[in-house]
Amino acid sequence: MGYLRQQYPSHKWECIHGVEHMPVGVSDQEGRLRPAPESFLSEELISEISHRGVDKGRRDLLRGSFAAALAGASGLTFADDPNIVNVPEWSRSLGKPVATDPYGQPSPFEANIIRRQSPGLTQTDQASVAFTPLQNLFGCITPSGLHFERHHQGWVDIDPQRHRLMINGLVKEPLVFTVADLLRMPSVSRMHFLECGANTALEWGNSAVPTVQYTHGMLSGSEWTGVPLSLLLERAGYDRDARYLLAEGADGSGMTRTINLTGALEDAIVAYGQNGEMLRPEQGYPLRLVVPGVQGVSWVKWLRRLEVGNKPYATKDEASHYVDLMPSGQLRQYTAIQEAKSVITAPSAGQKLLNQGYYCITGLAWSGRGSVRKVDISVDGGRNWQEARLEGALSSKMLTRFNFDWVWRGEPALLQSRVHDDTGYIQPQRAALVAERGTRSIYHNNAIQTWRVSPSGEVDNVQVG
Repeated sequence: MGYLRQQYPSHKWECIHGVEHMPVGVSDQEGRLRPAPESFLSEELISEISHRGVDKGRRDLLRGSFAAALAGASGLTFADDPNIVNVPEWSRSLGKPVATDPYGQPSPFEANIIRRQSPGLTQTDQASVAFTPLQNLFGCITPSGLHFERHHQGWVDIDPQRHRLMINGLVKEPLVFTVADLLRMPSVSRMHFLECGANTALEWGNSAVPTVQYTHGMLSGSEWTGVPLSLLLERAGYDRDARYLLAEGADGSGMTRTINLTGALEDAIVAYGQNGEMLRPEQGYPLRLVVPGVQGVSWVKWLRRLEVGNKPYATKDEASHYVDLMPSGQLRQYTAIQEAKSVITAPSAGQKLLNQGYYCITGLAWSGRGSVRKVDISVDGGRNWQEARLEGALSSKMLTRFNFDWVWRGEPALLQSRVHDDTGYIQPQRAALVAERGTRSIYHNNAIQTWRVSPSGEVDNVQVG
């Protein structure tokens, strides 16, 4: 409660069961937060945007649809609540038998918490993105069914008994493994975040999208299980002077990526498991490469070949895509590391603060170079900073949940988070990043995100600096 103590230093604080509590009269009610509308686009508008793109007219329709969805949402009321005294039907009857759902499903009341596609982002749905609903999640682990998707030619169902992984190139003995072979080998389980290099891409030029699901939703965290890459390369007898690895997928795009071999030998995994079960098909079943801290496109799904080499391969998607356009007009290649980044997930754009009172500002922080060391929170657009609480164990190259206590009294606010990692790197303000990178880039936007809270409680996406 450090922020509250600083806000109200003259008040007497109580210690109850070892926990300091706000005094009554300072903030004797907790704030209520209206969620952002889960779906605000009609099927007709989605289809039109997908085929024709986003022009001024359709951009106005997007804004109008979002505003209409907000207007139609209502907050909870507790006046004369019948649920306090009336016994509900589920307390007066038998429940469903065990194994009614042999594979467990979320509650039907959570049916709107799903991955969502941004219309018009790509020309085809097979080469598109489905964004994780960060605003609805807790902790640091993303459920497998909500892990974001990004494909280049659609996801495929692969028969694991017919799938093979080849290791060739600068090796003494080229090898071929079946999935069953890998399942019998020594394994590791490690927790790491996965972030697309194009996450937050639409925010380079202006505030383009209405919720955190679309600004930062190409981000997820999971426990990955598989065979250390170093073990497989050792068995093949890789050339110790080699510096690069070509990873190739088995989907229709034949996705290939150059991997820095020195870094990959430290912690890369040929994974078959995610969050305690086999990979989902859209996450690369039966095998994918896990390269912690590196942009998601390098985590090649449906992995079928690893080639050891001594120079970058300059594949199609390394020469024409996943490059950084600089203000000079030059392109930077092979900038794969995901630098330290954070975002507040609540309160966030599209939500509304329904009353004054206490709010827990919460969000996620991560770094592709190591662990999160500290997260700062500002409620005034970066003029003043307070340190947030970090929740849970701090794992290298994994999401970290942060929380911060805030009392909102109806004043305008600009909410920001800023992460420090254990290398000393500090997440940059947007103005500093734009000064170096310009506004015409696509990839690796790790600028501080700003959410504006209006006196009415509405929260929207803005840019500061």
